[in-house]
Amino acid sequence: MNVDAGFNIPDPTTIDRLEGKVSDAEWKLRCDLAATYRLCAMHAWTDLVFTHISARLPDEDGEERFLINPYGVMFDEMTASSLVKIDLEGNIKQDTPYFINPAGFTIHSAIHSAREDAGCVIHVHTPYGIAVSVQKEGLRRYTQFSMQVHEDLTYHDYEGIALDLDERERLIADVGDKNLLILRNHGTLTVGKNCALAFLRMYFLENACKTQILAQAVGGEEHLHEEPEDMGQRVHQQTAPAFMPGLGDNLVWPGLMRKLNRTNPGFDH
Repeated sequence: MNVDAGFNIPDPTTIDRLEGKVSDAEWKLRCDLAATYRLCAMHAWTDLVFTHISARLPDEDGEERFLINPYGVMFDEMTASSLVKIDLEGNIKQDTPYFINPAGFTIHSAIHSAREDAGCVIHVHTPYGIAVSVQKEGLRRYTQFSMQVHEDLTYHDYEGIALDLDERERLIADVGDKNLLILRNHGTLTVGKNCALAFLRMYFLENACKTQILAQAVGGEEHLHEEPEDMGQRVHQQTAPAFMPGLGDNLVWPGLMRKLNRTNPGFDH
């Protein structure tokens, strides 16, 4: 991370506001991403400062640019101006008082490099998501939540903490064209054209995992009913429009922003 012991992490509400100092497109993405961090905190999808949400910015001078969290800033206090602009290798490309965790971008850089449609990538470590990730059968078609995402879900085997850049190629191969990923023994990940759609997918994936663990509390599989594959495909087709740009995001995101402004304002600093 190239920092010395005794480093100081500024309060994100005290740094200079970047509105008007960056392009309008970048400022909007900064606000959307900061809001996404706070929404994940609102839904208890955080692991202190140890997971990441990234967003693709417009290219600069022909080079890809992304936004990611400053290391050490909590999700519920994230602001648009505190987010850090980086390149595909995790190098910082702006003046900032913050540093990042380059290892944290390993997984995200793999997805962004392979998928032009990856406007936002959310990766979280939650108790329910991780509990499902350790199950050999993974996510089951027990609930409507799970069937809404089951056909768009894939898996990646655990390789330890994501420090090895070679893992990116295997991540890319495992994700393919899917938009939801369970990293075995690790956590969950979603991809969206924008922050709203990535968040919406994570909402359904995390609720699918939570309800699976709750249902399994009754005991063995003889007590549980799993819907057949054809029903899973039917439900997936029925709900697919919710994840199309301009539909589900426009339906859900404005209300989420109103709720965030009521309960935890300030993400747009």
